[in-house]
Amino acid sequence: MQQDTARPSRFPLIFEVLVWALYVGMYKYNYFLEDSRLRPAERANFPFPQLMLFALAATLYVVPYYRWLLPTLLRRRHYAVLLGVAALLYLWWGIKLNTTLMAGAFLPLAVPPTLASFYQGYYQLGLRLLFHPGMPYLLLLLTDFLAFSCVGFVRVAFEQEARRRQIEKEHAALQLEQLKAQLQPHFLFNTLNSIYGLSLAGSPETPRFILLLSELMRYVLYDSGKERIDLADEVTFLENYFELEQRKYEGASIRFTTSGADLGGRQVPPLLWLPLVENSFKHGRHHFSDDARVEATLTAT
Repeated sequence: MQQDTARPSRFPLIFEVLVWALYVGMYKYNYFLEDSRLRPAERANFPFPQLMLFALAATLYVVPYYRWLLPTLLRRRHYAVLLGVAALLYLWWGIKLNTTLMAGAFLPLAVPPTLASFYQGYYQLGLRLLFHPGMPYLLLLLTDFLAFSCVGFVRVAFEQEARRRQIEKEHAALQLEQLKAQLQPHFLFNTLNSIYGLSLAGSPETPRFILLLSELMRYVLYDSGKERIDLADEVTFLENYFELEQRKYEGASIRFTTSGADLGGRQVPPLLWLPLVENSFKHGRHHFSDDARVEATLTAT
């Protein structure tokens, strides 16, 4: 069975980029700018590209948290406590390790040179408290946790919604396949019985019946297995079906018409309307009344 995967929503990615741009690029940049103790004259050179890069680099430790740890925690609820503790420990030491490494990496590249003391302070503080339970970056840790937990929750919510829609789509496709499997033998036997009756009566319509049946069965056997079919082909199938029934009940008015927009370029699941059509012919008054009508109109909009 073919699958038509829906295009994933871009909102989680857009939201993630916005958090990085607004929270990290503005809030954390300003936090480090205030902490760098630069003179007002030096601050006038806004923005400091290097300090902004440092803010981004010092936040990289949260990527495994909101892209892997948090989604795993939400999906595997049986291990919620264990994974929750692991997430807290990771964040607690991750921010210290990441900030220390980034400060050490940026220290030789300090521009302006006055930033060197800023990087040196973070680097030495990190080395001193890296394996200490104390937390010198508690405010940053809390804001990082809140901001990127939101990103993680949004990603998980959209993934679950996409998974739910895919399951519903596969379930609907399975139901349609089961319905087709039930309809095909029923449709074939009914038509063969009609041809058998005509052949016994020596009707000149028998060759036309056989031709219509071959067209219908070709469509049912070879085209109904596709996920989608051209609407024009589905209409041709219905027209042949109605003609077949009209020749069986010549006294009744059995008609199929189309109206509305052009049918070209449109696609539908094959045999979509066959259950309705079969029920109409199965329970219609044309079985016992010559003036009965079975009419259908397909309107394309």
